[in-house]
Amino acid sequence: MTHPRSAPPTPGGGAGRYAPSPSGDLHLGNLRTAVLAWVLARRTGRAFHLRVEDLDRVREGSEQRQLEDLAALGIDWDGAVVRQSERDAAHTAALQELGDQGRVYECYCTRREILEAPSAPHAPPGAYPGTCRDLSPAEREQGRQRMRELRREPALRLRAEVTTWQVHDLWAGEVTGAVDDLVLRRGDGVVAYNLAVVVDDAAAGVDQVVRADDLLSSAPRQAHLARLLSLPEPHYAHVPLAVNRAGDRLAKRDGAVTLRDRLARGESIAEVMGRLGASLGLAGCRTAADVLERWDPASLVREPWVVDLPG
Repeated sequence: MTHPRSAPPTPGGGAGRYAPSPSGDLHLGNLRTAVLAWVLARRTGRAFHLRVEDLDRVREGSEQRQLEDLAALGIDWDGAVVRQSERDAAHTAALQELGDQGRVYECYCTRREILEAPSAPHAPPGAYPGTCRDLSPAEREQGRQRMRELRREPALRLRAEVTTWQVHDLWAGEVTGAVDDLVLRRGDGVVAYNLAVVVDDAAAGVDQVVRADDLLSSAPRQAHLARLLSLPEPHYAHVPLAVNRAGDRLAKRDGAVTLRDRLARGESIAEVMGRLGASLGLAGCRTAADVLERWDPASLVREPWVVDLPG
């Protein structure tokens, strides 16, 4: 299914994107974020791209269903859909570049050991304490032997030279976040999300990143990585999460929360789009184009969207 472009992108005007993981159908909160990402890109004369982030869990058929649902709401995109799993060469090249800068080291810690290790003062929970950062050659060999026994590869971490980094967000303003020795490649050999997203956004010319605000704390890390790789830092816009009546992140367990669920209960696509529009203070929306025409970004409420659905 295709839709006519709502506004042609300005040549050289950058791009926005939406990047779902194909682990299941998109729920209403995901769809709301996608609509906002599309609207902000089209409003500013940017291209709009779709990237499937399929490095982790992939459920058969999810990608196609997600693309169909986005198109059904009136979201169009430019160019072919990019799959992160097909970008290994670019990810490896970025990892090599950081290695050439002396910014990569092997880590032999398990997840449990990291969680149980004492953190540096003022470090956020779960921040890597640098256990393997400055090991001796003998200690590194002991770590490699341990990984061989566990039949795993050592993870590769960034040797960060800063502890914080500042980014600007369209709604949150200036945000300073922690930067630790984050994982660049996992012990299973898969490139880590933080590196992949930075490399893939830059390759696609994405200079506007719109996503849910549970990822706001990742933005300083990613912006710092972009700087180390001499890549442009994008403009960030983090939107509030969708939550259930208990205030927990919306999920499949909350019932009929996907587009297909709502259709199965007798709602039309236009009515579902109306729910998304109402969450933005807009009555009578029937397609994403209505949000594009009428929504004022300055009106975005910063509190989570409480999704209260019948049936």
